[in-house]
Amino acid sequence: MEEKRKNKRLDIDVKVEIERIDEANITTVKYMEVEVTNISKTGLAFRVKDVEFEEGACFDARIQIWTKETIDTVFKVVRVNKLEDGMYEYGCIFVGMTDTDALKIEIYQLFNDAE
Repeated sequence: MEEKRKNKRLDIDVKVEIERIDEANITTVKYMEVEVTNISKTGLAFRVKDVEFEEGACFDARIQIWTKETIDTVFKVVRVNKLEDGMYEYGCIFVGMTDTDALKIEIYQLFNDAE
């Protein structure tokens, strides 16, 4: 299978809270925690149980990274996989993140690759 990602995804332990945004920029789901499976400077993948979102859904997110800093971002769902036991896995791209916050993820990747 051909790799379509532009940036390497990292398997790291981060805490993410998401809040759904609808077409009128109104939040429709209050913040909920999700299980992040990997992250890069351009996107992330996460899993959640018994909550189904469609491709194209957008979210505000608060990502607490390994340094305990919080990154505020907006992402869009581009892939949905239904797993066993009511779990869903979502592939997402960041559509709103500062260059500084993207750099924080990239720096961690450099340290991780050096180990």
